[in-house]
Amino acid sequence: MSLLSNLKLMSQYNQWMNQKIYQAAQQLGDNKIKQDQGTFFGSLFGTLNHIYVADIIWLRRFAQHPQKYPSLNPLPELSSYTALNQTVANNLETLNQLRQELDNIIINWCEEINSQDLEDDLSYTDTKGNSYQKNFGQLIHHFFNHQTHHRGQASTLISQQGLDLGVTDLLKIIPEQ
Repeated sequence: MSLLSNLKLMSQYNQWMNQKIYQAAQQLGDNKIKQDQGTFFGSLFGTLNHIYVADIIWLRRFAQHPQKYPSLNPLPELSSYTALNQTVANNLETLNQLRQELDNIIINWCEEINSQDLEDDLSYTDTKGNSYQKNFGQLIHHFFNHQTHHRGQASTLISQQGLDLGVTDLLKIIPEQ
């Protein structure tokens, strides 16, 4: 499987897993999803919020690629997201709506990428003002890995509340050959 095919698969996995996580979280109620559980971003809500914010930050960086991917045009301005724990919604319903819209953008964007783009380097500045120039394909790979890392935390928090997410492995959506 090429890197590009893998990234397209990861965009689908991202959407599938986010749907599972948000459906389960909706069963818990506002108090439980916002209760501090000692994770990197405190609560389940804080974790889901962080994934969304980090995705926006990375996608705005990716929008600076010379290809100027049209599917990334509707993203909020990067200046709106300056902290990795910044709250973007007051409730799960609103955050879920934002998440669904963003997941569709991610899938569409992955369809716009071509293999040659992945060989390019991308220059960007992190939230602390440090400048970097790194391989674009590997940065996208990091983008999806970051989501998976924090969704693992979210699924643990959900499991600790007695809910079963069912199968969460990427293997479930890899097409049969």
